[in-house]
Amino acid sequence: MAHPYEHYQRSADFIRGKLSGFTPKVALVLGSGLGFLGDRVEGAVAIPYGEIPHFQASTAPGHKGRLVFGTLAGQAVAVMQGRMHHYEGYSYEDVSYAVRVLRLLGCGTLVVTNAAGCVRTDWQAGDLMLITDQIKLFSPSPLRGENLPQFGPRFPDASHLYTPRLQQLARTVAARQGLPLREGVYFYCYGPQYETPAEVRAARTLGGDAVGMSTAPEVLVAAHCGMEVLGFTLLSNMAAGILDQPLSEQEVLDAAQAAQGRFSALVLGCLEEMGRPAGGG
Repeated sequence: MAHPYEHYQRSADFIRGKLSGFTPKVALVLGSGLGFLGDRVEGAVAIPYGEIPHFQASTAPGHKGRLVFGTLAGQAVAVMQGRMHHYEGYSYEDVSYAVRVLRLLGCGTLVVTNAAGCVRTDWQAGDLMLITDQIKLFSPSPLRGENLPQFGPRFPDASHLYTPRLQQLARTVAARQGLPLREGVYFYCYGPQYETPAEVRAARTLGGDAVGMSTAPEVLVAAHCGMEVLGFTLLSNMAAGILDQPLSEQEVLDAAQAAQGRFSALVLGCLEEMGRPAGGG
């Protein structure tokens, strides 16, 4: 369903009433098996999605389904432990609903994470990828329908959905940590079935480096309402047709578990770097 502006306001007002004056600045969306960062938030206030007016529940495996507010790596954050997906039966407006609410609460930056299939045959499962752009050609936009000018223009520019400044910040942090960081394009498919080998070949031909079932709708909405965006993908498995084996959700969750140390160090390092003064060491 399309939500009027009053719905977003009501959700934000409800959350604000739980926060005792706390204002988050950075929103994080944590994907499959990656929600552990939400458990590291200091002074945490956790609000289940089901309690928030007009929010939907997250049903995907590995997603706790709650918002956590507090401090992480020195930043005032709002952490989404779990996201909504179109394949769960939700509209794209519902999938991206929380992003607009977090914008109303004060978040100017969105950090998105996901686990996705690796399309590149010269990369390997377990690699981390900085998202530099995305492809979402074959499904409706979350901005479809009446535009809400309180958030952004009718025809928003999509030249830099993923903020170049934050991409450079991530490169700096990864180099400092000695962490190999791939860079590439996230190709969105809405699932819930994994992609066919032919679809993976098509994604590769069209310029995709990773293929997954999330992230793209939220990023479009974040950019529309003026947020800066930083995105990371855990390449949890080789995409269909590259290896002669079936894909499974357990493989994704196992890969996320194995990557927790590297992944959390990268995201926390980026949060710390965001807090440094411009030009600071």
